[in-house]
Amino acid sequence: MFEDRGYKRTFYSAPQSVTSLFAAFLEPSITVGVFLGVSAWFDEPIGRSDLTLCLLIFALTFPGRNRFGDRPLNTAVDISSSWVSLLFILALCGYATRSLTLFNGQVLLWWMLITPTLQWLAYFGFRKALRYAASRPENRRSAVVVGAGNLGVKVAQAFRARGDIGLEFLGYFDDRADDRVDVDAAIQRLGSLKQVAPFIREHGVHEVYITLPLGSQPRIVELLEQVQGTTASVFFVPDVFGISIIQGRLQDMNGVPVVGLCETPFTGTNRLVKRVSDIVLASCILVLIAPVLALIAIGIKLSSPGPVIFRQRRNGLDGGEIIVYKFRSMRTQDDGDVIRQATKDDERITPFGAFLRRTSLDELPQFINVLQGRMSIVGPRPHAVAHNEQYRQLIKAYMVRHKVKPGITGWAQIHGLRGETNTIEKMQSRVEYDLEYLRNWSLGLDLQIIARTVKVVFFDRNAY
Repeated sequence: MFEDRGYKRTFYSAPQSVTSLFAAFLEPSITVGVFLGVSAWFDEPIGRSDLTLCLLIFALTFPGRNRFGDRPLNTAVDISSSWVSLLFILALCGYATRSLTLFNGQVLLWWMLITPTLQWLAYFGFRKALRYAASRPENRRSAVVVGAGNLGVKVAQAFRARGDIGLEFLGYFDDRADDRVDVDAAIQRLGSLKQVAPFIREHGVHEVYITLPLGSQPRIVELLEQVQGTTASVFFVPDVFGISIIQGRLQDMNGVPVVGLCETPFTGTNRLVKRVSDIVLASCILVLIAPVLALIAIGIKLSSPGPVIFRQRRNGLDGGEIIVYKFRSMRTQDDGDVIRQATKDDERITPFGAFLRRTSLDELPQFINVLQGRMSIVGPRPHAVAHNEQYRQLIKAYMVRHKVKPGITGWAQIHGLRGETNTIEKMQSRVEYDLEYLRNWSLGLDLQIIARTVKVVFFDRNAY
């Protein structure tokens, strides 16, 4: 009816919550504010270099992560690791640009000590405040779940896990017999679907979550018609746990609602942030390691005949073929349709090459790939084209990892999944970590991975 009058039905994505918006600015504001406050305490004038540092800090920490739902100990660990990663990056930039002497040492020391402590206190305090506000009677909201299956139970568990949202779960509605629903849900069953609307009106229920399968569409339509006669907010929870959701989001295409299930996290400003951080970090690192690159090249030429750089075809962004550089560590240069993975005590590996592979120094030329735009510093590790053709047929959602540029290091590598993947299970685990990275990407996560990679390189022995 509305279309006939020239109106357009528009499906809006949910606006960002006030809490999320506050969290986005909290960490960057504290980081910059502490620096300026400590500078004022030591009567240090704010110069151009200080303002430049503040802008860089804000850019690297924005948006801050919403940790209000995390446990205090997890928050402390996360803040500490992110802070150490940020300091490591800033130190590299300062060393490369010879700008460390421009800042007061006492200011930097107290800033480094106070900032993470104040961040944790702020998150802990606001977390307590949110839970207190959510517990007040005027802020409590009641909710019911329609559908007493596994998905309905997941929704109810999510309510209980978030004490800061002020949602009180009342129970389930389902037409099925007790032996066809979840055991725990059967105990909290409130009635059948026809009883949903009367229950809402009688008890003043605020929110209704529908978790019925799409096969129940006629029942869902009938239920919606009944519930629309109440004041309750209605939410539909699709059962998508059987597929890999990557950066799921709701979009509006000229009035047509489109649900994105698998999309790269690097769109819009995220893409710009990722590329700028890659260029800045790769440039600084290449300047710092130039002498190391020269020494490794000499060592390769002296230890075995052949080229210094090994070029291999890999699959990059969107599965496109790219050329990846590595220091040659083997006597052979396999790049055909069938490639045998390197194994422990592999006879093809030279003695000097074994050292390079164990310390991951053979990967250093890939910083050039980063500057070329073929790779990123952090991302799923690229596999040989031959291996991709093999595993894409064996592992579900294997090619989804190519929604982003491959990386020199990644979430899987810092969790011990380096070196040979001689079983399907090992490759499956690597892919699962890669997909988790795609779901949860942030600049802070990249910095954390870079910092933890340094530790893995020196103490992990899985690579050879």
